[in-house]
Amino acid sequence: MSHSTASATAQRLESVRAPIEDASHLPPECYTSEEFYRREINFIFMRYWNFIGRADRLLKPGDYFTVELVGVPLIVVRDAKGEVRAFVNSCRHRGARMLSGKGTCNRTITCPYHAWVYGTDGRLLAAHDMDGISGFRLEDYSLRPVRLETWDGFIFVNFNDGADSLDDYLGELKQKMACYDLSNMVTVRRKEYSLACNWKLLTENAMEEYHTSTVHRGSIGAQTLAYENGTGQWESGYLSSEKSVATLPGETAGFPRIANLTGGAATGTYFVLVYPCTVFAFAQDSLMWLELYPQGPSQTRLVVGAAFPRSTVSRPDFESVVQKYYERWDKSVPEDNWISEQQQLGLSSPLSDTGRVSRFEPVVHRLANWILDRVQQ
Repeated sequence: MSHSTASATAQRLESVRAPIEDASHLPPECYTSEEFYRREINFIFMRYWNFIGRADRLLKPGDYFTVELVGVPLIVVRDAKGEVRAFVNSCRHRGARMLSGKGTCNRTITCPYHAWVYGTDGRLLAAHDMDGISGFRLEDYSLRPVRLETWDGFIFVNFNDGADSLDDYLGELKQKMACYDLSNMVTVRRKEYSLACNWKLLTENAMEEYHTSTVHRGSIGAQTLAYENGTGQWESGYLSSEKSVATLPGETAGFPRIANLTGGAATGTYFVLVYPCTVFAFAQDSLMWLELYPQGPSQTRLVVGAAFPRSTVSRPDFESVVQKYYERWDKSVPEDNWISEQQQLGLSSPLSDTGRVSRFEPVVHRLANWILDRVQQ
C-alpha cells in the first residue's frame, strides 16, 4: 500500500469513528483487502467466541461433525461421557486430517495415514510401531483441544485460552432470552450457501432495516426495528409484530407460540447479533440463525439454521406446517445473499467509495467500530 493510499485510508477510518450523525461507513478496502482480512482473523476470530451450531447435531457418544473455521479444521465430537469437545482435525504424527463431514466414530478416532488411534476425549490410545522410540510417550501426543463452551445448546469455540468465559462474553443476553427455553429447542434444518462476499456484508445486512423496503419488497416487506444492547458482546433489533414474522405476510397461522414468553418476546421478534458475526432471529414460535464462516476477503460460507420447541416438532402436522416457514426463509435469505454479493462486486471496483451512515443503520456503525477497536492495534 502506497503512503498516499495508506493516508487516505486512515483518514476515512477516522470518519467511521465519528458519532453516528457524522459518521461514514467502512471504506471499500475493509471488505476487499487481504491485509485487513488477515488482521480480522488474527485479532478477532482467533481471540473471541465463534458460534458453530447446535449441540443436538451430536445425539449420542461418538457422534461428530467437522468444520473449518478461519482456516483451522476442527472435529466436534460427543465423548464417551456425553461431553461435547472440539479438537484440531490434524493427527499429532504427520498432520493428516482424520475425519470429514459428519457421522459416528464410536469410541475412537483413527488416523487414515498411519493408524494412530485417539479416544473421543482426545487422548492418544495407540501408536503402531512406535515402541522403542526414545522418549516417546502416548500422553505427550493427544489431539490439540480447542476451547468449547455452550449456551443452552448453542456451541461456541474460542482459540484463545485466556479469553473471558462465554457467560461473561454474552453478559445479559442469556437472561434476556431465557424465556425461549432454548435448551429444549430442536434443530430441524441446516441449509448452506457459498457466497462471493465479505462476511461483514452479510452481518451488516442482517442487522439493519434500511434495505427491507427495497430488497424484500416482494417477500417480507419493510420492517421497523427498535435497537438495544446491554452488558456483553451483542446487539439487538426488536420488531413488534402480533403475528410471527417467521412466515410470510398474509400467510395463515403457523405453529402456536412458545410457552411462557414474557415482555417483548411475547409481542415481537428479537434479531440479535453476537459479535463478531452470529445472528439469531428469536420469533414467538421459532428460532432461525446465521452461522458465518469467513473464507477470505470476498468469500463466506453461510449456514442458515432453524429450530422449534420440542413440543412443536412432535406434532403430527409438523412436516406439513413447517413448509410455511421454509418458504419464508427460502425467499428472504437468497434476497439478502444476492444483495450482499452485489455489494461485493461494487466495492471491488478501484473507483468505489462508501458514504454516510443512515439513522437506520446504528448496528452497522457499532459493528464497524467494534472491529476497528480490535484490528487497529
